[in-house]
Amino acid sequence: MTQRVCLPLMALVLTAAPIAFAHSAGRCPPSEGIALQVLGSGGPIADDGRASTGYIVWVGGRSRVLVDAGGGTFLRFGEAGASFADLDFVGLSHFHTDHSADFPALLKSGNFSGREANLSVAGPGPGGPFPGLGAWLDSMLAGGTGAYGYLSGYLDGSGGLVKLMPREIDRDTKQPETVLDGDVRIDALPVPHGIVPALGFRVTVGDVSIVFASDQNGNSGAFTEFASDASVLVMHLAVPEGATGTALQLHAQPSRIASIAAEAGAGTLVLSHFMARSLRDLDGNVDVVRRLYDGNVVVANDLSCVVVSD
Repeated sequence: MTQRVCLPLMALVLTAAPIAFAHSAGRCPPSEGIALQVLGSGGPIADDGRASTGYIVWVGGRSRVLVDAGGGTFLRFGEAGASFADLDFVGLSHFHTDHSADFPALLKSGNFSGREANLSVAGPGPGGPFPGLGAWLDSMLAGGTGAYGYLSGYLDGSGGLVKLMPREIDRDTKQPETVLDGDVRIDALPVPHGIVPALGFRVTVGDVSIVFASDQNGNSGAFTEFASDASVLVMHLAVPEGATGTALQLHAQPSRIASIAAEAGAGTLVLSHFMARSLRDLDGNVDVVRRLYDGNVVVANDLSCVVVSD
């Protein structure tokens, strides 16, 4: 298996050894093989020049998996050349707006894609002030009451729309649950993100695995095991080293990110979901990661592309 990293000109790649640049992100993915593309590498505040969180997993040149759909990912989805008709699965890690706000826009766009197959969607169950996936979808799509009730056909497959097939994962689940099975397998596991029910996802295609940590504080040994031997591990560097208080209840600081990647034995670590507070000394925060983790480190930008195999 080969691993390559392809990024836009302004993206920053940090690694212990040189990485070949095979082609620009505009030509990603390869016609064969597997690639991860970052749609949005930013956070919830409009001060970083980045779209909010979203990722595509390309398999054989097709956009088979979408993980998260934060603000701005609607635009990046089109710029990446992704197709709603090709999606097998959408994973919504949690219902903060910077991970989910563009999902209804993608559904509307998908109405014009010619798609005929139902679409699997997974997300967390309810907890605290947050609804579960089913109630969240109803709040937008239910006919007569939903904010976008004119798209209610996505709930039952009527009106020429394909049916969403939702799967909720309870926040108290202790073991990974398989939410899609086939040539692309996807497992989900709850991760600690303060009071917010949240999920990590593991996408497996043959001997390649891409693990999405989502927003989490890094205090779950179960997640480290979940990420074991990942070809690519995506983790969110939203807070700087030395962060305290609420920030550490929600997000892992760089040293913890590095420890998880090292303990899991991840082949490549992709750092994403930056905020102004972590960008302010990005070099310093990434240096912390590199001191504790000796694998490839990719600092993501919007439309960054990591080619895992070809």
